[in-house]
Amino acid sequence: MKPTLYQRITAPFVEPYVRYQHADILHATRLGTAVILALLVNKITNLPHGEWTTITVFIILGLLQYQGAIYTKAKERVIGTLLGIGTALGVLWFNQNAGAWLWVDYALIGLLSGIIGYLAVRQLGYTGLLTGITMLMIVSDLGNNSIGQDGIYRALNILLGTGISVAVTLILPLKSTLMWRFLLSSNLDACSSLYAGVGHHIDATDGVVDDSVQKLNPVALPVKEVPVDRALVTALQQINKRLLAVRPHIAATASESGIEKETLETIQRTHRNIIGTIDLLLSAAPRLANIEIDEENHVLLVHYQHELTQAMQHMAAVLRSPSDEVFRPITRIAVSEYPSVQHLAFEWQGYFWLTQTLQTQLQQLSDLLQTSKPHWFAASGLGYQRREQRRMKEQGGETDLHL
Repeated sequence: MKPTLYQRITAPFVEPYVRYQHADILHATRLGTAVILALLVNKITNLPHGEWTTITVFIILGLLQYQGAIYTKAKERVIGTLLGIGTALGVLWFNQNAGAWLWVDYALIGLLSGIIGYLAVRQLGYTGLLTGITMLMIVSDLGNNSIGQDGIYRALNILLGTGISVAVTLILPLKSTLMWRFLLSSNLDACSSLYAGVGHHIDATDGVVDDSVQKLNPVALPVKEVPVDRALVTALQQINKRLLAVRPHIAATASESGIEKETLETIQRTHRNIIGTIDLLLSAAPRLANIEIDEENHVLLVHYQHELTQAMQHMAAVLRSPSDEVFRPITRIAVSEYPSVQHLAFEWQGYFWLTQTLQTQLQQLSDLLQTSKPHWFAASGLGYQRREQRRMKEQGGETDLHL
């Protein structure tokens, strides 16, 4: 069923997978909307130093796209601002009621700044930094009452800006858990295509040996290598870019879903190992293209590669699916049950060994995803799941789950 013009226009705003594909555009739209709202709030409230509302919106949303990271930043900013206001009011009270010399007040501010700096480095981080900045905005000139009042207004505008940022994020959400799922899904799909491309390269040039090259120098160059398609190398580069893009989502996904960060790190490491193994298979392909293999083992290899390719596609489909699907076993093929593999050329034995390694890594990733699925599936949002299920019903279902 072909989507209507209205569906194509609204898809980036209502369908999470399309939203993931257009995340940069959505982020720009959301930031612009938040800034306009901040300007309107400034106009309505007419608070002094209203520029801090828009500045705060840019600080929170400018470089952060996803809910988990935005909420963390907003929480730290609110807590830091409130702690800073409380600390500053304490200093002002001391200044008004203790009747101490000015240098004592300065010494107190210096002492508090040192304590805040120590806690910022050891534990509080950005929250500690905001605590110190807010305190100094209010107490920077104890003899000038307007400075303290201006500092309070700035702090209130910061809280307003934080609220606007969170509100806009709720209206147009980009959840880190969904982005983590979709990035991993896209990479598994790309890995399946790349792995299939390696097999096709070997099959396409199978048996084409340049005897003249071997006769000229049989020791130095016993087998002529057949370079792989440049598109496969480019695809591998794109896969590595997405692998790096997953990294910033791990902490936020752990926060949103409740999955242990160590589990997500293990998934990321297994993800990286799978890419590394396919890279090794890609490197071996030019040489294997012209090394003979008997028909029986060739059929085994083709079937083996087909099963692993489909397994990666199935894992990608389950990660994308809004339904509570189950990750199936990778393959039931066991190379150890085929003794003839041990009599192949050394290069082919190595290729089978790498393929076995890939199978083991895919099974490890599948098991990790299945174990953690109750958490990341729930964290993706019930609204997303219901909406996607309705869309699938209207369009005839998600066929790539039944490979």
